[in-house]
Amino acid sequence: MPIDAAKAVAAEPRTGEIAWNHKDVQLYHLGLGAGIPATDPDELRYTLESRLHVLPSFATVAGAGSPGVISGLSMPGVDVDLARVLYGGQTVRLHRPIPAEGTATATGRIAAVYDKGKAAILVMRTEVADAEGPLWTNDAQIFVRGEGGWGGDRGPSTRLEAPTGPPDRTVERPIREDQALLYRLSGDWNPLHADPEFAKLAGFERPILHGLCTYGMTLKAVVDTLLGGDVARVRSYTTRFAGVVFPGETLRIRMWRRDGGVRVAVSAVERDDAPVLADTIVDHT
Repeated sequence: MPIDAAKAVAAEPRTGEIAWNHKDVQLYHLGLGAGIPATDPDELRYTLESRLHVLPSFATVAGAGSPGVISGLSMPGVDVDLARVLYGGQTVRLHRPIPAEGTATATGRIAAVYDKGKAAILVMRTEVADAEGPLWTNDAQIFVRGEGGWGGDRGPSTRLEAPTGPPDRTVERPIREDQALLYRLSGDWNPLHADPEFAKLAGFERPILHGLCTYGMTLKAVVDTLLGGDVARVRSYTTRFAGVVFPGETLRIRMWRRDGGVRVAVSAVERDDAPVLADTIVDHT
């Protein structure tokens, strides 16, 4: 079997230095569609360096997303075909607000390997800290088709019961035709998001939007709509990637208030509300 679960989890973590500045943060926010209208005071907190607040999902791209998924797939005990790999889910836990500029140490490891029968799930954890202490923890769930069935731990279920009742708020966010081209400048250079020929080889009619771009756009909508624009209120943010988004489409983001959190469901308007993000929770103060 290409994945040796015990060896992967026991492998030494990989540590490296990462750095970012206000330009990286502004570029990330622009890649999420921030800045429309350009002079709106609520948007300037994402685009103007003198007022800059950092959306917590920036943690997924800080330091150009290093150490990233590709690094994790080369860890000891892991030898998989990238064509079988899907991004299954993402969680960011904030220990304190992310500064607009910083240098930090990122430590990445495989925290768990789960046997789902016809597939394996790798939980790739990255912990980031600076001189003042922990900043954030990222957990990326990587779904590897055809690599399960060895009788290992199935892991916890990530499926949640659907929210009940009408949503407290529903907003729609358009995806620009060039949005994937802009978002990829934050560090995800996968040609799946830019090259039509590569996208067809991967089974898509045209390039798709990065799942983590949808992830960031959704958090921005929740912060702007239900948290008064205060990024510091976010404590954690988790989702399961349930479907793709194509540039030019529209996201429909439904939000339900819960004690200390917001449940969210995201769909693609033009494809009969096809699910995009599911089992999504924003925990906040």
